[in-house]
Amino acid sequence: MNIENKVAVVTGGASGLGRAVLEELNKTGIKVAVFDLNQEQGAQLSAEFGNDKVMFVCTDVTNETSVESAFESVIAQFGRVDICINCAGIAPAKKVLDRDKKAQALSAFSLAININLIGSFNVARMAAEKMALNEPNNDNERGVIINTASVAAYDGQMGQTAYAASKGGIVALTLPMARDLASSGIRVNTIAPGIMGTPMLLAMPEKVQESLVNNIQFPKRMGAPNEFARLALHIIENSYLNGETIRLDGAIRMPAR
Repeated sequence: MNIENKVAVVTGGASGLGRAVLEELNKTGIKVAVFDLNQEQGAQLSAEFGNDKVMFVCTDVTNETSVESAFESVIAQFGRVDICINCAGIAPAKKVLDRDKKAQALSAFSLAININLIGSFNVARMAAEKMALNEPNNDNERGVIINTASVAAYDGQMGQTAYAASKGGIVALTLPMARDLASSGIRVNTIAPGIMGTPMLLAMPEKVQESLVNNIQFPKRMGAPNEFARLALHIIENSYLNGETIRLDGAIRMPAR
């Protein structure tokens, strides 16, 4: 895809991997609409990047009406949607049975599925609807959707039943969604990051960080958020990448705990 004059929607764009994607896309001149619930961080974005380049829409990705309204706001301000990158998500840790052998609350499992899996589909379906209105380029391409999974989709650890299931669902969603949208000229890919140096991970105790890094083969460090962002940009520009999940993980294979 030629990125000139393009518009992207980035969920979870106010922090973490989403923020790194926002910064990378902004450098290329792509206009970005950030869908996030953090109004305080979101309010800073327009001041930092400029209203003509970045807009913030307070959005609940699990809510049908909220997402539909958010896309209407993007069309009203930027006129189109060409790119959608889903980074919004949570990473809960709960075992099926607790120390007292009591079952995990179903609500805890449902929350991860609702935000990570259903939320990603909710945004992607509306992005596809808007992209289908675009004039196709020389490759008959109208848009690209990138979802975020995790290596937990393949190597889920103890306490990650909900998280792994939600991310495994995103991996499983990738190919059928790409097939569904092929006739509309819309590509769908997924990135499955490993241990990334986001503020949440970097706030963990040093020993915990060292333990995580020990499982990485090479390079022996956490991934940088801008490495995730640069891969997203490559997927956008490489029109032959479709229906694929790419692990970005330094060849890590997570142990049971």
